[in-house]
Amino acid sequence: MIDTVLTFIDEAFSSVSDVWLILGFAAQAMFTARFLVQWVASERARRSVVPVAFWSFSLAGGSLLLLYAIHRRDPVFITGQAAGLVIHVRNLMLIRAERKRDQAEPPRMS
Repeated sequence: MIDTVLTFIDEAFSSVSDVWLILGFAAQAMFTARFLVQWVASERARRSVVPVAFWSFSLAGGSLLLLYAIHRRDPVFITGQAAGLVIHVRNLMLIRAERKRDQAEPPRMS
């Protein structure tokens, strides 16, 4: 059983070129980092928050994972990552628009 698992792992890693393997792992690390960023921000605020860095890591990691999925020619993976990118970009657009509105508002007098 262990030999079968080790053989599978060896074949899985040796069948991918080093560049694509590195890209895939880097992309997955970025995508995972977004959860760590969100968790730390929430713990600091003592409430659930989603910082801009969450969406930035989502966009970067999702884009690289989409490239990796295209390289692997995996239609399920491609569809999932492409759909996610739309959401990540839209959230960053909404954040940018909100910041512009906040900057355009005159200061309030107390």
